[in-house]
Amino acid sequence: MSKIGVLALQGAFREHKRLFEMLGAETVLVKLPEHLEGIDGLVIPGGESTAIGRLLREYALVEPIRRLAVEGMPVMGTCAGMIVLAKEIVGAPEPHLALMDIRVNRNSFGRQRESFETDLDIPAIGAPAFPAVFIRAPHVESVGAGVDVLARYEDRIVACREGQFLALSFHPELTDDTRLHNYFLEMVAARQQLQP
Repeated sequence: MSKIGVLALQGAFREHKRLFEMLGAETVLVKLPEHLEGIDGLVIPGGESTAIGRLLREYALVEPIRRLAVEGMPVMGTCAGMIVLAKEIVGAPEPHLALMDIRVNRNSFGRQRESFETDLDIPAIGAPAFPAVFIRAPHVESVGAGVDVLARYEDRIVACREGQFLALSFHPELTDDTRLHNYFLEMVAARQQLQP
């Protein structure tokens, strides 16, 4: 059984924990570097990306997460988590974890009151369309050569994958549709099979 860490510094971490447990995965809330021990994958939830980035530095989590990710551990970022994963953030002097070769525009869908839900076609998880919840969401302006675009909303990239990294503009944890969490668990399982 996979053990999934859910970064619990700020944001919708309890909702991610609930969906992974519905799928039978063991979960651990990550607040300190020692909580990373023994995890097979990590989720960076939605919230406020600047606050999450600041707390990652404050709790000395940046380097241990980056090290595990570079060694091959799968990482999923949703909404603010997508921004934290990006190598480039429009209008920001420096990135946070800088793991994914994507350029992200923060709050590109407007303010909280402009939040919305829409059905997204995501071929990687099959039909039917996914009920995507967008709350002050970012989008991906551009991707590097190794990044697969998984979904678009109108002309904007809202889901992509680069190797062991998965980034989503929206909040899959605010629905009862477990397909994207299951997709991430499949990424984790595939990596576990490669390990000696």
